[in-house]
Formats: sequence, C-alpha cells, structure tokens
Amino acid sequence: MSDEQRRRRRLSRRAPDGAVVAALAYTGLCSAFMFTLVVPLQANLPLLLDAPREDTAWVVTSTLLVSAVATPISGRLGDMYGKKRVVLALIAALVVGSVVAALSSGLLGVVTGRALQGAAMGVIPLGIAIMRDVLRPERLGSAVALMSATMGVGGAAGMPLAAFVAQNADWHALFWMSAGLGVLGIAAVGLIVPSDTLRTPGRLDVLGAFGLAAGLTGIMLFISRGADWGWSSPAALASVAGGVLILLLWSFYQLRVTDPLVDLRIAARPAVLFTNLAAIGMGFAMFASNVTFPQLLELPEGTGVGFGLTMIQAALCIMPAGLIMMLLAPLSGWLERVFGPRLLFTVGTVSVVVAYVFVLLWSSEVWHIVAANATIGVGIAFSFAAMPMIIMRAVPANRTGVSNGLNALFRSIGSSSASAVMGGVLAAMSRTVDGVPHPTAEAFTVCFWIAISAAVAATVLSIAIPRGPSPEERSAVR
Repeated sequence: MSDEQRRRRRLSRRAPDGAVVAALAYTGLCSAFMFTLVVPLQANLPLLLDAPREDTAWVVTSTLLVSAVATPISGRLGDMYGKKRVVLALIAALVVGSVVAALSSGLLGVVTGRALQGAAMGVIPLGIAIMRDVLRPERLGSAVALMSATMGVGGAAGMPLAAFVAQNADWHALFWMSAGLGVLGIAAVGLIVPSDTLRTPGRLDVLGAFGLAAGLTGIMLFISRGADWGWSSPAALASVAGGVLILLLWSFYQLRVTDPLVDLRIAARPAVLFTNLAAIGMGFAMFASNVTFPQLLELPEGTGVGFGLTMIQAALCIMPAGLIMMLLAPLSGWLERVFGPRLLFTVGTVSVVVAYVFVLLWSSEVWHIVAANATIGVGIAFSFAAMPMIIMRAVPANRTGVSNGLNALFRSIGSSSASAVMGGVLAAMSRTVDGVPHPTAEAFTVCFWIAISAAVAATVLSIAIPRGPSPEERSAVR
C-alpha cells in the first residue's frame, strides 16, 4: 500500500472537518489569550510580586520575546516532524508555564511561566498548515479565516474574562485557568485532529535557530523596553544594533546553508514579501486599538478625555470586535474564493483606515469607540483571513508551516511595536489631574494618526501584491 493510499484510508476514518477546525481554532484562541491574560494585573504587578516596575515589565516582555522566536522555529519543526506533534508540544509548554506561574509568588517564577506560555503562539500558523494538509479545498478558505482570526479574537474576547477573574479571585487563579484551557486543548487536538503526513525530511538548522533567536531578541527588546530604557540610551541602541547585525549575518548564512531554517529565496518572492511587510502594519493597527481604546474608556471623566468606565465595562466594549472576527470567518472564506485573497486583503486594510479616521473625527461618545473598534474587527477579519491564503498560494506545500510562522512573526512585530509606540506617546503627552498623570486628548490624536499611517502603508503594500503567482511560484507550489 502506497503512502498516499494510507493517507486516504486514515483520513476517511477521521473526525468531521467541522470538529477538526473547531479543535484547532480553540487552541488558537487559547494561545492568543495569553497576550491579554495579565493585562488586568499590569498596574498591580509591582505590589503583587514585590519588585520594581521596570522588572515586572518582563512579565509581558518575556511572552512577546518567546512568541516571536518560537513561531518560525516551531513552523520549521512542524514541516519536518509533523505539525500535530509540534502543536501538542507547544500547548504542553503553555500548560507547564501556567502551572509554574500559578505556583509562584515571586518575579522569577512568573516570568519563567509567562515565557513558556509565549511558545503557544506557534499553534496558529501550524493549525493553518494542518488545515491545508487535511481539509477539502472547499472548506479551506473559511477554516483558515477562522484560524487566522483567533489571533485577534482570543485577546479581545478573553480580556473581559481575565478582568472578571482578576477582580473576583486571587491573581494565581488566572494561571490555573489558563492551565485548564491548555489541558482541554491537548485533549481536543490529540483526539480529533488527524496526523498530517506531508513532511520535509531533513535536519534542524540549529545554528540558524540560535541566530534567529538572538537577532529577534535584540529587536524585540528594543521594541518592548526601549521606552523604559530611553530610545537613545546605550542599552537600547546596543540592543537594536546587535539584533540587526546578527540578523544580517544570519541571512547571509541562510542563503548558503543546504537546509536552511527559513528559505529566504521563497520569503523574498513578491507575494510573500509584500504580504509579510503589510502584516507589520496590520499587527500594529490592531494592537494600537487594544492599547488606546481601553485607556480612553477607563480614564476618569474629570480629565476631560475619558468616560470613567470600569475595567470590565471597557473590556466588554472591546469584546465585540473579537466576536465580529469570528462571525465573519465564513464570509471571509467565501469572499476569498469569489474575489481572491488580494482584494480581500485590500478591503480589510481600507476598513481599518476608515475606522481610525472615524474615531479621529468622532470620539465624544462611548458608542463612537465601540463602532470604530467593531470596524477594525471587520478589517482585521478580512486581512488576517487573506494573508495566509496569499502565502499558501506562493510557497511549496512542504514549506507551509515555516512560511505561515514567518507571517505570524511579522504580525507580532507590528503588535509589539504598537504596544511600545502607543504607550510611549500616551506617557509623554500627559498632564497631572489630582496628582495622577493622564494622557491628553492630543496624545490620543497622535496615536490615531500613527495607526492610520500604519494601515495606509499596509493598504499600499496589499495593492502591490502580484495578482497571481509567477511561473516560478506556480511550478514550486506544484
């Protein structure tokens, strides 16, 4: 019996497509939730962990760093050793990290646990790659749209849950909750998702993995800690310069090694390159709203800027965007099949531009913020659905995992940049009210203009994506 016959026989006995998609989407929601899990605790972390604020910032930074490094590496491991196997390993890391943090009361344990949780972000691109391997073509577009949207849905929908738990229970309960979610994810994937058979034999480029990790760490440290260190401080400049230098040397090495971690020749194809660059802008635009809108909603009315909502009320105002992303997944898949992913991507980026222009002109009522955020949800749903489809049409099937992982990495870079830039602007442009510094209206205006610029750049790049694969790409994909 041939390998293809064995594959067909096993797939004929597997769970229904809907169950497979649901199991993978659930793991995507869990991994994305890790980014907003500690948002309700951020202001109180110095007191809870008995550590300076600059040290407790590592509770967030460690997750960003590990997710950025682990995503492309786990994609390559999935292509080589089996995507389902690597997904299970990443969710297991989430569970272990959650238990470590739940059992800790000091900074080191919590940071270690949060770092392990960050590894779970790799399940989203791997889930998309599994879908390409096992789903019928007519189901693929909608399934990929849903899986890709979980990156935004998990954070938006999970924020009210995290806020509720943080306000009504000991903070360790957040990590016990995430551990439980991870255990359910392991069970769902293990029992429902079929093993993928499309693999690329070879060896792991260990030197390439260390080089990528070191270079990304320098860049991500500059992005996430630059505001605290001072953007022109020796530590910040050394971090970014070192990261860039290491990545340049890493690129030189990747172009010459026989079995590279990341095939840069494929990554340099116009469809892949422009999509990944646009992903930075869309990741930035998405996370900019997660930083600015909650603060705008929660600021005291006495500041003349905010609406005085509680943390849970503000989170509930943000949540509809995540629900919209999930509900639009079937429509995104249909639009992608009818009009193509390139047009869908452009429509998504334009929607985000419109949303920020709207809130720039009208932000005097709570419903203005809710409407703008909902429109951003529409744009993110369309653009996040289109990006992996563009990537998969331009790369060989045996490079799907690492290529989607690279796209997720670029989105993460955009998100991390938004967190640092928006936070820096809001902190720099503030005034003191009743002894407490609060961002001014002008600070939010500047933030919205920056977000508009990022979304416009993504729009231009989406238009620059070739309408169809080149002859070389068509040959390689086959």
